[in-house]
Amino acid sequence: MMTTAATPQTAKKTPITVAYGDGIGPEIMDATVRIMQAAGARLEIERIEIGESVYKRGLDSGIEPASWESLRRTRVFLKAPITTPQGGGFKSLNVTVRKTLGMYANVRPCASLHPYVATKNPQMDLVIVRENEEDVYGGIEHRQTQDVVQCLKLISRPGSDRVIRYAFEYARAHARKKVTCFTKDNIMKMSDGLFHKVFDEIGIEYPDIEKEHWIVDIGSAKMVYAPESFDVLVMPNLYGDVLSDVAAQMTGSVGLAGSANIGDHCSMFEAIHGSAPRRAQQNLANPSGLLHGALLMLSHIGQGDVAESIHNAWLRTIEDGVHTYDIYNPAISTEKVGTREFADAVIARLGQQPQHLKPVAYARHAEMHLGLRPESARSRKEAAGVDIFIDRPGGNPDGIAAQINALALAGVQLTVIANRGTKVWPRGNPDTFWSDHWCCRFEKNGEPFTARHLANIIAAMHEAGFDIIKTEGLYDFDGERAYSLAQGQ
Repeated sequence: MMTTAATPQTAKKTPITVAYGDGIGPEIMDATVRIMQAAGARLEIERIEIGESVYKRGLDSGIEPASWESLRRTRVFLKAPITTPQGGGFKSLNVTVRKTLGMYANVRPCASLHPYVATKNPQMDLVIVRENEEDVYGGIEHRQTQDVVQCLKLISRPGSDRVIRYAFEYARAHARKKVTCFTKDNIMKMSDGLFHKVFDEIGIEYPDIEKEHWIVDIGSAKMVYAPESFDVLVMPNLYGDVLSDVAAQMTGSVGLAGSANIGDHCSMFEAIHGSAPRRAQQNLANPSGLLHGALLMLSHIGQGDVAESIHNAWLRTIEDGVHTYDIYNPAISTEKVGTREFADAVIARLGQQPQHLKPVAYARHAEMHLGLRPESARSRKEAAGVDIFIDRPGGNPDGIAAQINALALAGVQLTVIANRGTKVWPRGNPDTFWSDHWCCRFEKNGEPFTARHLANIIAAMHEAGFDIIKTEGLYDFDGERAYSLAQGQ
């Protein structure tokens, strides 16, 4: 949560945890720390070891138990890129840290530096706020048949509430005028539909901010064609992961972008690029991405004054043509420099303003109100039936239905059979492709659906030779159906 900064004379140092990472990580972290110290950042640094060396010691998570203690103590993590060893069994450290410490919002500002960094989008200046814990990134996957695997997409009301509220609070704190939501709720009416519904509900609390919603495919096209139409965008995890990289590249270089991962208990700040081991220890790497992560960190801990000084010095360095190899252009650049020299150039310009690029101004006294609001009364939940998924290669929907109906199950009726979400019985289309993955839907028939009905269905189908691979309960909430129909139903 953003706090009000104290004056430099009275402020205490803020403890932060720092990891120098792998590949180019140590070089760009050294440059970033030197710049922050030269600018007067009030920091007390605890250094931890993560990444490749930890993986090679047999810890599949890439982080040691003692490092968790540091993160819980400081609650702020500035992390350089790491290298994850190839092969199975090694977990993504980023995902592990984000999910373990509840970092629910990923924040990526994306602004062009035209004409100093080549881009087709000279007016671009937007921020993508991505939900960071849910969606398909729960990684809940199963192989169910010879032909079919599944990945579960989970969207929760509290998860949606937290990230959407953060987007509105961020917009207000940073004097941005509009928040746009991207979903695909024309197809995923319940999961993405919940995200959209929460967006509309929370938006009412922010009458000073313009609100809009786009379906993600046409919204993405609009972002690519006219990014200046957007200000702050908020979206579920998968869309945000893809589009934040797209937006960063649209500014001219993914390598310049920083990222914040915001949580109630700990927040992590980083570059969005990788460890680039081929460029390591050559004094070549551009530290700008990690530096921008550090700027987000400084703002987050209430040192917006320092962040503003560094950011404007960095902009002045860019427009003076002092560039590392990745953005060097003989037609625009005046000097090609290495990692250390680039840091020196930014330090030399502290206190200066850019002359052509727009100077930045960081909020000094903005406080963000991020606590979850009291939950409304819980809905009335009533069992309505069950979906039984079966594995049957070479199956025929009419044959499956006839076999099930011959079981004469009491209190329930078979209402539909679907194959990968498309209705194939009753009155299926003969042109529909069938895999070996079938969903048989049973709904209550004249009496409440109970666990006894479920047990009877499973026992009878098992006895009849059906290979049951999954069951999914069907429910009504407050008397309304809370499960999707099959395509074509």
